[in-house]
Amino acid sequence: MINKRLLIKNLLAHNGENSFYDKKLRIDIGSKEGKSKFLKHVCSLSNTNPVSNAYIVIGVEDESNTIIGVDFFDDSKIQNLINAYLENPPIVAYENIQFPHLPDDKVVGLVTIRPKKDFSICALRKNIWKYWGGTVFMREGSISKPRAFDIEIKDINSEIVAAIEQHSQNNIELTLDGFHDFIIKSKDFNPLYKVFKEYFVLCWAAKPKIVGDKTFYSRVNIQLINEQVKLFYSDLDEVEIQYDDDQFQIKEYVHLGLQNKFKYYPLEIVSIRFQNNMKYDIESQIVFEPPQFDQKTLRHYLNHNNVLLYKLKRNIELTSNEKSELVNMSTIYLIAHLNGFDDAIDRIEQAKSLLKTKHKKAYNRLKDNLRILRKIKYN
Repeated sequence: MINKRLLIKNLLAHNGENSFYDKKLRIDIGSKEGKSKFLKHVCSLSNTNPVSNAYIVIGVEDESNTIIGVDFFDDSKIQNLINAYLENPPIVAYENIQFPHLPDDKVVGLVTIRPKKDFSICALRKNIWKYWGGTVFMREGSISKPRAFDIEIKDINSEIVAAIEQHSQNNIELTLDGFHDFIIKSKDFNPLYKVFKEYFVLCWAAKPKIVGDKTFYSRVNIQLINEQVKLFYSDLDEVEIQYDDDQFQIKEYVHLGLQNKFKYYPLEIVSIRFQNNMKYDIESQIVFEPPQFDQKTLRHYLNHNNVLLYKLKRNIELTSNEKSELVNMSTIYLIAHLNGFDDAIDRIEQAKSLLKTKHKKAYNRLKDNLRILRKIKYN
C-alpha cells in the first residue's frame, strides 16, 4: 500500500517537475483564473499519462522545494468541477497529507489524476477565463501547453511512475509511528481507532456535543494512518460518526434557522469504504434539502441585515444588540439565497472583508456558510 507522505517525498526528489507531476505553492479554484489554470494542468497531465497515475503536489515552494504546507482543503466536489469543464475527464482525487514538521493546521495537498487507459483525448468542454472550449493541453517537460495539431496520446512514463510508487510502499514502522503520533497529539479528545480488513488503521478523535437524543461531534480529526491521509472538521462543524466492518461514515449537519427556530439539516455524507484487495474509496454525497421560509418574513430579516451592512460600510457605531446580530448575518443571507433571493450572495461577499476586521465570530460563521455554498454549488 502506498504511503502518501513517502510518495510526495519521492516525487519531489525526482529532478523537479516533469511530464507526470507538477508542484504548486497553492491553488485557488474560487476564481476563474485559478480554476482555469488548475483544469489546464489536470487536462495536460491526463493526456500525457494515459496508463500511469499523474500527480500535483500543493504546498511546496518551487525554487527551493521546501514543504511549507497549505490550509486543509475540504472541497470534496472537485471531481464535479472536472466533469463540468473537461471532455473525457479523468478520475481526480484530492487528499490532505500530514507532515511531522508542519503545524497541525497545515497539510500538503496531493492531487492524483488516475489514468483512463482508453487513450481518449481530454479537452476543455467550454470556455473559461482566457482558454477556449475544445482546447487540448499536453505536458511538455514541466510546462502544460495547448496543442491544436499533431496530438498523439502515448505512454511514456508508466515504468518511472511504477518505480516511484513501489519505493513509496508502507511498512510497519511508519504505521506504528503514525499511530503513536496521533494518539499523543489527540489525547485531550478521546482518541479511538479501528482496523479495517486486517490492514487499514483508522484513528479519530473529536469533541462530543449532546443535543437532545443525538450526539454530534466537532473538531473531528480522522486519519488513515497507513496512507497519511487526513480528514478534518472544525469547531464550527457538527457531524455524526457511524462505522461497521466495511466502512467508516461521517454525516455532516448544518444548523440553520431564523430567530429562535433553528434545526439541524443533513448536508453531506462522506463514506470511506474498505475492500479486501487492500484498496479503499472515499465517496461523498450531498444530501442537503434547503429549509423553506415565508418570503415576507425573509424580506423583513434581509432588510434588517442590509441596514447592518450599510452601517458596517460607513463605520457607523452599532448598538450592543446590533453587534450580537452580526453573528447571524451570513446565515440569514445564506437562507435567503437558498429561497430564491439571488442578490444575497453579493451581500455575503460584501460583508466578508468588513467582518474579518470587526467581528471574529461573525467572520468565522461567514466562512462556514461560504463553505456550505461551495459544496452545494459543485453538487
